[in-house]
Amino acid sequence: MSEERDVSEYSFEEALKELERIVGRLESGEAELQEAIDLYERGDRLRRQCAARLDAAQARIEAIRTDAAGNPQGTAPFDAG
Repeated sequence: MSEERDVSEYSFEEALKELERIVGRLESGEAELQEAIDLYERGDRLRRQCAARLDAAQARIEAIRTDAAGNPQGTAPFDAG
């Protein structure tokens, strides 16, 4: 494999696209054993990067709080509950 960027440098979209490419390569069955292992490990790092980016985005979402009359009273952190 050629020298690859560190997964922490990828945007969510770049990481997802690279992960899809890796999954396609693994599913094709054409990769030699060591390449398949390397691809799987890189794919796992990319998966974790995507999850971290989604978690960070979710933490930034805020819900608007309203009073009994429905008037906006401020914001509260997103609760995925």
